[in-house]
Formats: sequence, C-alpha cells, structure tokens
Amino acid sequence: MFKTRVISGAILIILIAVMNITGGPLMGAILFLIAVQGLFEFYRATGVYIEGGEERHNVFERIGYVGTAIYFLSAVIIKSNSLLKLVLILCIVCIAMLAAYVFTFPKYDGYLVMKAFFGFMYVPVMLCFIYLTRSMPCGEYLVWLIYISSWICDTCAYLTGMKFGKRKLAPVLSPHKSVEGAIGGIIGTVLISVLFSFLFMKVYDLKSAGSVLVFVLLGIVGAVVSQVGDLAASAFKRNNDVKDYGVIIPGHGGIMDRFDSVIFTAPMIYFLAAIFFGI
Repeated sequence: MFKTRVISGAILIILIAVMNITGGPLMGAILFLIAVQGLFEFYRATGVYIEGGEERHNVFERIGYVGTAIYFLSAVIIKSNSLLKLVLILCIVCIAMLAAYVFTFPKYDGYLVMKAFFGFMYVPVMLCFIYLTRSMPCGEYLVWLIYISSWICDTCAYLTGMKFGKRKLAPVLSPHKSVEGAIGGIIGTVLISVLFSFLFMKVYDLKSAGSVLVFVLLGIVGAVVSQVGDLAASAFKRNNDVKDYGVIIPGHGGIMDRFDSVIFTAPMIYFLAAIFFGI
C-alpha cells in the first residue's frame, strides 16, 4: 500500500507540475476533468447521485456538470479574469437549479437543490481559482503557494503530530490530528513560503522586506484554511458514512481526498495575492 501511495503520489505531482508550468487551455482542461470527478465524488457522497438507485442521475446533478463546463470554459476564454462575469454564471446555475425545482415540484426535496448547488460552489468553482491564480501576471510562481499551503502543510502537520502530538485538534471528527501537528503545519508552511519569497523577489526584482512579510501572511492564512478544508471534507464523509470519496488515485482515495485542502487554499491565495501585490 505504501509503495502504491508513493508511486501514485509521484505521478500526481508530475501531472500538477506539467499543468502549472504549461498553464493556458491545457491547464484549464486538466482542472476541468479534476473538477468534474471531484463534483461527482461529492454528489455521490452526499446523496445527490444515488448509486444503484432507480433514478441515479437527477436534473440538479446534470445542471452542476453543465455549469462546471461553462464556468471553466468562461475562465479560459475571459483573458481579463473578470470575476463579475464568472459570478453571473453562478447566478445562472443557481436560477437553473431553482427553475428545475419549481417546475418538477414536488418531485424533489429542497435539500437536494441546496446540496447540488453547494457542491457546484464547493468543488469546481473553488478549484477554478487554481487556474485564475496561474493566469495572474506572476501566476507561474504564485500558483505554487496553493500547494505549499496545502500539501506541505499537511506533510509538516503529519510529521509534527507523529512526534509531538498530545492534544487532539478535533477528537470526534479526526482523532489522529493534534494541536501540535496543526501548529507544526503552519510553521512548516511559513518557512517554505519565506524561502519561496526570495525566489519570487529575485525574479521580479523586489527588494522590500515587506514582500517577505506578505509571504509569511500568505503562508499562515493558507495553512490555517487548508486544515479547515481537510476537516470539512472529513466532516462531510462522517455525516454520510463514507470512508473515502473514491479510488481514482491508488493509495490516496478520490480527487476530494487529495484536493480537499487545495479547494480552500486556492481562492485565498488568489485574493490575498491580488490585494497585496496589486495584480
């Protein structure tokens, strides 16, 4: 199992590296496939998609997939990254789901509509911020902060928790996670972010020490929200008696098992970078 996990993890990292370096339509296409699979896993876990049911695919699930395709296509086409136009798509998807709910009433429960729209917001919309970050003027570097804030944090938290973990962070939800591990994850992320900042400043000829402080802030916020994202995904699984979201990544589980923290860090890095670097 460990060997399988390492091999599949290495393949995933190579795919992510190629995607981030290439950017553009190829990146958009790969992220779209990741988002669709992640959305399917979330819908299956939360009962929007009922495996083996009489009506496995319902109209809200289909609207979610179509909305995902339109959202990613718009993100790739809109070179200015106009969030206003992307917000319009969110409104259209919401209205489409509500219209389907109204005109099929009382066939579907209202909670199904809410779960379907939340899944659309939670998975593809937030994942798309990876592409939006990469499309920034200095996005070829900034996009790596998304993974530093999530996967580096996760690794540092795991190692610190194994060595020093005593106090449980969320004992009912995730008994193996500790307060010490969470702190170690934040510290490790900040250290890597600071090292990354020197490369960033050298490339863009930035001399100000304030730039390092910005990366410290990005590291802290990214590490905190990534751990919240990890726990949130676990909470959804616990509520629905699901062990893993899927098996598409051998040794890791599904897309949602591997990208649960990335989903949270992507929009935070995008907005903080836009604010502090004025891009």
